[in-house]
Amino acid sequence: MTTSALIPHERRSRPIVVRRKPRRASVELAMSGALLAAVMLVLRPGIALAGLTAGLLLAARLVAARGLRMRRRIRTGSRRGLRRRGRASPLQRSVAIATTAAAATVLLALFSYGAALTARSNSSLGIRSVEWLRGNGAAWLVSDIERLYYSVNAPSKGGPTLKRLPSVGVGSEPAGRLRPQVAEVQRPKAITPVIRPALSSEGSWHATQSRYASQPDPPVLVTTYRPDPSYPRVLAGVARIDPRRATVALYPGIQEPPGGVASGLPSDVPAGSRKRILATFNSGFKPSDASAGFFAGGHLLEPMRPGLATLVGTRSGKVDVVSWSGGQRPGGDVAFARQNLPLIVNHGQPNPNLSDGPEWGTTVGNSTMVWRSAVGVDRHGDLLYAAADYRTVRGLADILIHAGAVRAMELDINSYWVTFNTYGNPGAAHPKKLLVGMDRPAQRYLTPDDRDFFAVFAR
Repeated sequence: MTTSALIPHERRSRPIVVRRKPRRASVELAMSGALLAAVMLVLRPGIALAGLTAGLLLAARLVAARGLRMRRRIRTGSRRGLRRRGRASPLQRSVAIATTAAAATVLLALFSYGAALTARSNSSLGIRSVEWLRGNGAAWLVSDIERLYYSVNAPSKGGPTLKRLPSVGVGSEPAGRLRPQVAEVQRPKAITPVIRPALSSEGSWHATQSRYASQPDPPVLVTTYRPDPSYPRVLAGVARIDPRRATVALYPGIQEPPGGVASGLPSDVPAGSRKRILATFNSGFKPSDASAGFFAGGHLLEPMRPGLATLVGTRSGKVDVVSWSGGQRPGGDVAFARQNLPLIVNHGQPNPNLSDGPEWGTTVGNSTMVWRSAVGVDRHGDLLYAAADYRTVRGLADILIHAGAVRAMELDINSYWVTFNTYGNPGAAHPKKLLVGMDRPAQRYLTPDDRDFFAVFAR
């Protein structure tokens, strides 16, 4: 009798199973955490960019896993496929570690995104999402997408011109109807129209409140004109502020610059000052995007940096646009100082370096045609604000120079951020936008706003 005959049949048919050590999940989890920490510390991609990348990796992992399962089903003829047991191979362990790290990164990104959406803000969901991406490592991605969007939607040259200009201000009285004691004083010279024939009131200055309509020197004057014959439907809005009859103040926003709320300064036009409010307008880029300084109300929220264009106001009420040459903290006679990029106009000439170099901040670039705004000063010391759609920085500089600016700096860009509002009556009554194409409502800055802004008050 053979040996096999002595072994029961059921024991002969049972395969011998070699027990292998199970996969150690704790080790894989620890290595995943180490991988995540190493990537964040060494590469510093920002949680938004890291989350997007991790999400793509997880999606690729799911697609690959599904493909493997389908191939196993085809090979084995089973719907469940073949499952291997025992110790994982080095490749399997590496994939598991990377997958766990990616999942953790996505969770961290979602937590950060949720915090951004629930933070105090008056911006739309889309804008908050874009700003979260821009501020967490994906600024280059946002800028590239914006640049592509604006290039695709850029206007064509030529075409029919405008037939008439939109109404601005409250109209101007002819010189013969001015009060006798000031009749000999003339308003500033109108901006010379660029496109002929000129439209009615093109380039002519208008007061913003009826109480100033019959006066030759209102504290705020506004006008519009067509700045570019190649784009005859593009309209520029220009405002002139007389610092001898008006004062300018700078207020921080809810979110920009950081620390504005903690400073105790208001993020809207103070209620007690609204009886004197004449106008409000947008400030510059986020200080982090332009490496710019911010000083207001005695609070230095961002240190001043030499060589940057600065809108500065003194305690006596004088305002100027200069290339900053002082220290990190302004002197005691400075009431406010807001920086943004280098000067775009100096000595009445455009900056010869209006290029897309890094000195212009993390934006869509100076050559992209988009809503832009700027502020400058003329040789009389008046403050000039200008805004227009479909403008490059050079085109914006040309508008300020044509209006008489000797020095100028760019402010914020994009229709969502460019704002100039006037108020038809004291108490911030009857607000009106300088240009109808500005996205935000005319009531902007009458409630707390995300971004810092300037307000103009009657003396």
